[in-house]
Amino acid sequence: MITLTTTEDLAAFCEKAKNHPYVTIDTEFLRERTYYSKLCLVQLALPGDEEGNAVLLDPLVAGLSLEPLYKLMQDESVVKVFHAARQDLEIFFIEGGVIPKPLFDTQVAAMVCGFGEQVGYETLVRKIAREDLDKTSRFTDWSRRPLTTAQETYALADVTHLRVIYEFLAKEIEKSGRQSWVEEELLVLTTPGTYVVEPENAWKRVKTRTSSGKFLAAVRELARFREEYARDRNVPRNRVYKDDAMMELASSKPKNAQDLSRSRLLLREARKGDIADGIIAAIEAAANYKPEDMPKADNSRDKLQVNPALADMLRVLLKAKSENAGVAQKMIATASDLDLIAAGKRDVAALSGWRSEVFGRDALRLCNGEIGLAVKGQRVEVIKV
Repeated sequence: MITLTTTEDLAAFCEKAKNHPYVTIDTEFLRERTYYSKLCLVQLALPGDEEGNAVLLDPLVAGLSLEPLYKLMQDESVVKVFHAARQDLEIFFIEGGVIPKPLFDTQVAAMVCGFGEQVGYETLVRKIAREDLDKTSRFTDWSRRPLTTAQETYALADVTHLRVIYEFLAKEIEKSGRQSWVEEELLVLTTPGTYVVEPENAWKRVKTRTSSGKFLAAVRELARFREEYARDRNVPRNRVYKDDAMMELASSKPKNAQDLSRSRLLLREARKGDIADGIIAAIEAAANYKPEDMPKADNSRDKLQVNPALADMLRVLLKAKSENAGVAQKMIATASDLDLIAAGKRDVAALSGWRSEVFGRDALRLCNGEIGLAVKGQRVEVIKV
């Protein structure tokens, strides 16, 4: 088992990778104690079972530069293969400013090929590679050194089996002509904005139960401060204060340290120092909002006039279409999507792209009274009206 510990060895491996059509990649990281993920290990594998085609890369070694790996990420002659790539790509984007191209995500490809929604790597290993994974090292501290042989074996399996899975899925997608489907689904992963949280928009990720402008203004400012504080000091957001404490603060609107001391949910460390000052400043900033500047909750869906009979028919159509296409229903449209369509909304993801081809066009025809549904034996079929 080979572990790369020098920039020179990494560069040699990446140079070798340029002679292959793809490289499989996975990472191990920690995020429990930091805002940004701490990269602890990178696993890489090239096609074939030759010695040196599957390696571990130790990014914690002093003096090692990941620049050769970042250059490989940008080499468009080599496909970069991941499974459930979202967190891996975030690490490479934040640390190296790169997004792998071209990219292949086997989780996305597996959904397109009918393996279900958000299918796990272990499932694909079992169904495609016909192997079982040793899960004993799944919950481990990857920052500790030295790694055990069991840890190294577990980590390397995440990219060696991935070769078999990739080759199988790539052929299936080529046969089915669904490459455009995969590319469409990968757009969000290859968009830099996916990995950037703007502090002024952090409040939108917080679940609230009120539409009060003053309350939401306080939530916005508190979430903005928390995001900036956590990011600048590289600590988890919840280490600053949790969402439930934020709701309490937005409601009670403390004006000084004495008010903060009465909080039931605020961490003790947050009742003094920079965090306490930031909370009070955030509440003061929210109090100075003009009415027209106050954030508004999106209540548009609450006001929709959903046609329940049409929504039920759309559910039947979706089931039939998903079975015909061999794709999970939720990947095509959610229950919320169907309600939106039944209420007359047309800016719905299920009505565009490949989803329109599979379901959306007939969904609109059903809404317009151009088609109906008929049961023939065990099947539901579309009939012209």
